[in-house]
Amino acid sequence: MSVPVTDKEKRKQISVRGIAQVENVANVMKSFNRHLHYTIIKDRHVSTQRDYYFSLANVVKDHLVSRWIRTQQHYYETDPKRVYYLSLEFYMGRSLTNTMINLGIQGACDEAMYQLGLDIEEMEEMEADAGLGNGGLGRLAACFLDSMATLAMPSYGYGIRYEYGIFTQKIENFEQCEEPDDWLRFGNPWEKARPEYTVPVHFYGNVVYTAEGGRKWVNTEVVLAMPYDNPIPGYGNNVCNTLRLWSAKSPLSFNLKVFNTGDYIQSVLDRNIAENISRVLYPNDNMFEGKELRLKQEYFLCAATLNDVVRRFKASKFGSREVARTNFDLMPDKVAIQLNDTHPAMAIPELMRILLDDEHLAWDQAWTVTTKCCAYTNHTILPEALERWPVTMLQELLPRHLEIIYHINHLHMEQVKAKYGDDAEKLKQLSCIEEDGEKRVNMAHLAIIGSHTVNGVAFIHSELIKKSLFRPFYEYWPEKFQNKTNGITPRRWLLLCNPMLADLISEKIGDDWPVHLDQLAQLKQWAKDPKFQVEVMKVKQQNKIKLAAYLNEQTSIDINPASLFDIQVKRIHEYKRQLLNILHIITLYNRIKKNPSAPFTPRTVMIGGKAAPGYYMAKQIIKLFNKVGAVVNSDPVVGDKLKVVFLENYRVTLAEKIMPAADLSEQISTAGTEASGTGNMKFMLNGGLTIGTLDGANVEMAEEMGNENIFIFGMTVDDVEAVQAKGYNAYDYYNEIPELKQVIDMIKDGFFTPGNDTEFKDVADLLLHNDRFLTLADYKAYVAAQDDVSATYNNNSKWAEMAIHNIASSGKFSSDRTIAEYAREIWGMQPNYEKLPDPHGLVDSKENSPK
Repeated sequence: MSVPVTDKEKRKQISVRGIAQVENVANVMKSFNRHLHYTIIKDRHVSTQRDYYFSLANVVKDHLVSRWIRTQQHYYETDPKRVYYLSLEFYMGRSLTNTMINLGIQGACDEAMYQLGLDIEEMEEMEADAGLGNGGLGRLAACFLDSMATLAMPSYGYGIRYEYGIFTQKIENFEQCEEPDDWLRFGNPWEKARPEYTVPVHFYGNVVYTAEGGRKWVNTEVVLAMPYDNPIPGYGNNVCNTLRLWSAKSPLSFNLKVFNTGDYIQSVLDRNIAENISRVLYPNDNMFEGKELRLKQEYFLCAATLNDVVRRFKASKFGSREVARTNFDLMPDKVAIQLNDTHPAMAIPELMRILLDDEHLAWDQAWTVTTKCCAYTNHTILPEALERWPVTMLQELLPRHLEIIYHINHLHMEQVKAKYGDDAEKLKQLSCIEEDGEKRVNMAHLAIIGSHTVNGVAFIHSELIKKSLFRPFYEYWPEKFQNKTNGITPRRWLLLCNPMLADLISEKIGDDWPVHLDQLAQLKQWAKDPKFQVEVMKVKQQNKIKLAAYLNEQTSIDINPASLFDIQVKRIHEYKRQLLNILHIITLYNRIKKNPSAPFTPRTVMIGGKAAPGYYMAKQIIKLFNKVGAVVNSDPVVGDKLKVVFLENYRVTLAEKIMPAADLSEQISTAGTEASGTGNMKFMLNGGLTIGTLDGANVEMAEEMGNENIFIFGMTVDDVEAVQAKGYNAYDYYNEIPELKQVIDMIKDGFFTPGNDTEFKDVADLLLHNDRFLTLADYKAYVAAQDDVSATYNNNSKWAEMAIHNIASSGKFSSDRTIAEYAREIWGMQPNYEKLPDPHGLVDSKENSPK
């Protein structure tokens, strides 16, 4: 077992980012002291760790602003095509370290803080995560922003500045409790409010004819959208793009009726109601709830953003405020709008409304412009996740948009008739209005009709939406459908979170790989080299020791750093099958109890993730895991062989600690349910091996690294369909596999809940009676694959070789590759590897010089 890293060694770990130049260090120290004095207004005697963090953040921001202004000026002067990435979620995490790395000033900042006698890591811990997302979809948006800036693409992220992000998860009495995430409590040093660009957003009201025979939306209630701009620095290229987040503000004018009754105080208090629109992120992942406030949030984002998009399109590039461009036929050459799932699909009728009612275009011209600008990314095939808004709600909240949607659908149906005749079934399948039961608008169908391109997020997922979910649309418009396999940014997910591994890689292949991740393939030549194997595993061991120490501090559980770290982190959901993992843990426990002296590969099994607050079964899964953990961890017969640890409040910042330390990554969803997954890629890039089904991006990971370097098990999509066709009977497996029967009986009969035998009866009922995700059908194959994992882990050199192949095969899964494909194949743009000039002419010696 390796020893903990000393302070000196820790400081050596940033060598890949070069030796900081003396004058840069001196400048940072001077700037830091100046901000402490003039910005924070404290001296060193009374300053807190948080004050130091804010001072450093301001120092780093000083290095950003010239690049930010220059980048925006450059776009203004060159008038390029711009891409607008619309998402209800941006799961950004922290910004300090990422910004230092991308600007090439991490070495100078680290050395400066060291010379001031401060611990930069303690300061980094003061930053709140920007948790404006639930999981994969929101984190993908964040990785995409990093890649678009690194590829110097004129791009803008557009989202909502939620006052409260994803809830903070606390485990109390074995159960999840939610606390509000007041992430802005101490202020956000990265954002800049832009009140001068505030735009009105309308709701309610009614629609009337104008004198010219057009339509006009009147008598509306207005909410103001105030933008806050957040810098998105590219890696080493002096580009800085913008993430603009909208905040809801009540307009200044009162509702006059109320005002005239003299209730001035109540009128001021009621301003809160309008401002609730941007108050809180909905904590549902892969689940549509249909709440009016959520629809308001979606439209609020679309209306405010499209106002910006049209304003920017119309503005001249010569610095005059006058409108220069009025020919909207040119708009698709200057504007690409990407819809991150259907949440921003109201952008389609909203752009139509602007073009028809405000810009007075004819319908056909407006529709051509709209469809040429918009593209839609689908993120899930789970039916319960699809957005279907009741017509009654739209009629009240957005009456003009409902009219437009009806007309879009009417013209679309006419075209369908032209192709298929009066085929009632075809018309129903291809309509975006659902007529059975309560009348609803199917937002995915609207997004497909109103977009020029529709994409899935992994090869298998894109094939499945063509085969099942959107089959009628694929048959009607095959040319619209594409695949864009997801990716992750190697800056945050390797350079930032695993500096020791990053160093090791750079020693072998140079330091271009962070922007050309396919270069990692060069590492394959050393996969069998015993010296390199030892170095890679030494880094892994040190990361494990670090995580074990952190978890011991958090949970008081003693973790054996030599044990196999078996980790499943993701949202808690039945389809992700954390239950299958739990069945395996109990199986291992039973084996140890049955034969305590038998050889056993020590394991620490960790699960982390949040359950939606209203998702009863997901919360039961967390409780069951924790109850099993309590029994296993306190059993003296088990000792160090098996530990069970729940990773509380899983978030971006915790993922950065987990990914480098994992030996085994659990990607065990039922085949055909996980669209892609991106956590799988983070583990892979950091040398963790995967146990997984042939689902999502696992399929392509296996393809890249070879089946001999991944533990694939279980049913394929075809097998799943066959089992469902025949009729899944869980009892077939329960009665056939004695180990499985024993495990389920223990859950059912209260073994883990003495004094409350029925506590998990509903979990057992789910598994045996109504499990849509066929958990028991994969149990046998899963346990066999896990036995293979244990045997392989005992063969150090084999495991190391597999780990190196995982790292070396990660190139495809850079979000840079994903974004380059979106650019060329959807947006009609080119990625660019050239740098903008450095506004300061200051960069550490070796830092950030991508070719």
